[in-house]
Amino acid sequence: MNRRQFLQATTAVLVLCAGQAYADPLADAKAVVDKYATPVTKWDGPTTGPKAQAGKTIVVLAGDLKNGGILGVSNGVEEAAKAIGWEVKVLDGAGSIGGRTAAFGQAIALQPAGIIIDGFDAVEQAPALEQAKAAKIPLVAWHAGPTIGPDEKNGLFANVSTDAMEVSKAAADWAFADAKGKPGVIIFTDSTYAIAIAKADRMKQEIERLGGKVLEYVDTPIAETSQRMPQLTTSLLQKYGDSWTHSLAINDLYFDFMGPSLASAGKSGTDAPINVAAGDGSQSAYERIRAGQFQKVTVAEPLNLQGWQLVDELNRAFAGEKWSGYLSPLHVVTADNIQSDGGPKNAFDPDNSYKDEYKKIWGK
Repeated sequence: MNRRQFLQATTAVLVLCAGQAYADPLADAKAVVDKYATPVTKWDGPTTGPKAQAGKTIVVLAGDLKNGGILGVSNGVEEAAKAIGWEVKVLDGAGSIGGRTAAFGQAIALQPAGIIIDGFDAVEQAPALEQAKAAKIPLVAWHAGPTIGPDEKNGLFANVSTDAMEVSKAAADWAFADAKGKPGVIIFTDSTYAIAIAKADRMKQEIERLGGKVLEYVDTPIAETSQRMPQLTTSLLQKYGDSWTHSLAINDLYFDFMGPSLASAGKSGTDAPINVAAGDGSQSAYERIRAGQFQKVTVAEPLNLQGWQLVDELNRAFAGEKWSGYLSPLHVVTADNIQSDGGPKNAFDPDNSYKDEYKKIWGK
């Protein structure tokens, strides 16, 4: 075989291999879903770290406690703070920039040992971040931007999250597999948040990569879903009809207010459009999935565990150590597996002994 023949043969093999890699996108999508739908029983987080730093008072700045994800994390922080021996005060930003600005000002006035930003973009509160930095108050966060871990630009010791891009990919893959490779998808997001846009873009990319169709990309504020979603749902049904097979949203809150409009259009709780959320695993989402009422999937985050992680990260900051490096697990929740991993409590709460593991680190 001469050089030219060798190159031709090699190219043919590469093309064949590439073709095989993408020959069955349906199987690829199902494999991703199966990976994340299995029970989470093994602790893969930190096993070493500083002992509990005593006598701390911390503040949780909640973006909006009406948001199930934010509420779940806040509850986890309160539980972990009790275990480590700290006082905690929760301030509610109530879903508006003005509310969060006022809450941040109140937090700094309290002169806490540390502040937890819970569920809003850190850059929105840049002046307050500078104040906290000047006061030498350590900041940790949940979903405060697309960066996971330390965010020096915004002065965050650590931003805690699952891998949001994997959450988005898993949600899109489930919809693609459920539609047997022919989904017509509408994606719901909120451009107020950088992380929301990143997640929506990832879902769109994945659906189109696999060969599905994105009918529309809808930008509507999370804080206004109760007012906007009923009419928006009706309008989209009129526009797309049966070609709208699946909804993909960056969190569960969008689906809290779609049901009545879908029912008015003659849809049963399990008819298309089938609703799939890329986070966060709220109580109402679990209830809808269990009842078969206008949502089939949430790609849940371990909200309570993440609350414990936030306390652990803040303890590391107080002790002058580095962040733990832990990336918490995600879970594809369906009617088939809803009885495991905390499902009976309407939350993804892994059976991996995370509370005992953190208490060991803290010496509690």
